[in-house]
Amino acid sequence: MTVVQPSVKALAINPLKMSQTLGGAMAFLGLDRAMPLLHGSQGCTAFGLVLLVRHFREAIPFQTTAMNEVTTILGGLDNLEQACRNIHKRTACRVIGICTTGLIETRGEDLEGDLRLIRSRNPDLADVALIPVSTPDFAGALETGWSKAVAAMVGQLVLPAAGRRSDQINILAGSHLSPGDIEEIREMTEAFGLTPVILPDLGLSLDGHVPGRHVATTLGGTTLEAIGGMGASCHTVAIGRHMAAAAERLHERCAVPFTVLEGLVGLPAVDDFVRLLQTVSGRPAPSALRRSRSQLEDAMLDGHFFFGGTRIALAAEPDLLLSLATFCTDLGARVVSAVTSTTSASLSKVPAPSVTIGDMDDLECQARAAGAQLLITHSHGRMAAERLGIPLFRVGFPIFDRLGAAHLRTVGYRGARDLIFAIGNLLIEQAHDPVPGQWAEGIGPAMRET
Repeated sequence: MTVVQPSVKALAINPLKMSQTLGGAMAFLGLDRAMPLLHGSQGCTAFGLVLLVRHFREAIPFQTTAMNEVTTILGGLDNLEQACRNIHKRTACRVIGICTTGLIETRGEDLEGDLRLIRSRNPDLADVALIPVSTPDFAGALETGWSKAVAAMVGQLVLPAAGRRSDQINILAGSHLSPGDIEEIREMTEAFGLTPVILPDLGLSLDGHVPGRHVATTLGGTTLEAIGGMGASCHTVAIGRHMAAAAERLHERCAVPFTVLEGLVGLPAVDDFVRLLQTVSGRPAPSALRRSRSQLEDAMLDGHFFFGGTRIALAAEPDLLLSLATFCTDLGARVVSAVTSTTSASLSKVPAPSVTIGDMDDLECQARAAGAQLLITHSHGRMAAERLGIPLFRVGFPIFDRLGAAHLRTVGYRGARDLIFAIGNLLIEQAHDPVPGQWAEGIGPAMRET
């Protein structure tokens, strides 16, 4: 049983976690013609916007209610109303996702009541979905904000259905999935003759395509019509434990059966997904998918020589941490340090002696004490890796010092194969050994004894 322990420091040093406000706003970026609206000060919005632009290298639609000292005391109703009116008038959006910040939550704004009043005073907003999400940045992390936002979308936008479509399946995509991951999931699902409704769909909105015209809102993503029809799907697949709440809400509203998959990284996890698609569709796995699986098996045979016995330090959001730690240990590596951002039911299953809810400083200290040979986390770990003198494999959010973060693919058979090669090549290049001073160039730890 993995021991989950909080950091005992009185402050965060080189913070790991991103706020749940940002996580909620990111989820709305996966809807078509949507505008995330952060209900708080301009600084809160600007900070999150910078991270998103640097990670995706795209124009990110983001707005703020621009609360100041006076409106914080008197209340944010007027600012929220004016923001909704301006966004609707200037962008012709169909969805405004309203994510609260710590400022609004600390003051105790009645957001639901404010929106009812705004609706009554502005009938022209009737064609816009106003979706409020409570995401104070003093609690939770990016993963929890994303989870709350998707559950709110399901609760407000999914409509009851009269029947079932045997060829339609819902995919509730977790915050740890990149646009490239979502494209891989879409292709795998469609290979079984199924039509996936992916929520949220960053694979359509932030996949790096160049539009032919300026669009002030999100460009692509899940449409309101597709979300409304999710109640007619034959099954729902929630990818990541933090998506279980949205799947349960959809089941309560429309009685759609659901399955929660803890991840899609690595051979056993992908096999579970493929078996589920076989059951739902009634079709065998296509030959192309079987070939991809065979390629992954060969990559595992090639890569395990370099993973075997390697000491790895990991820091990520809970569900991503579980997926990556399981993947590495399946190839023979040892997770000697595991750090995450917030509590989660997933943490007890992480294959490591303990998981610390802490920051990048905790990761660095534990990695140094355990003699870690590889660091796996987002770009904020680059300085720790440099001080430790070990390579860094960048994954998660944000990745701002490398190109192609949006297209990084780790899920599915092909994604796992690419992941083995990417991490394995780092280990070969660094040429570290679990036993210091006994490394032979080009020979991995598992080969040393032969």
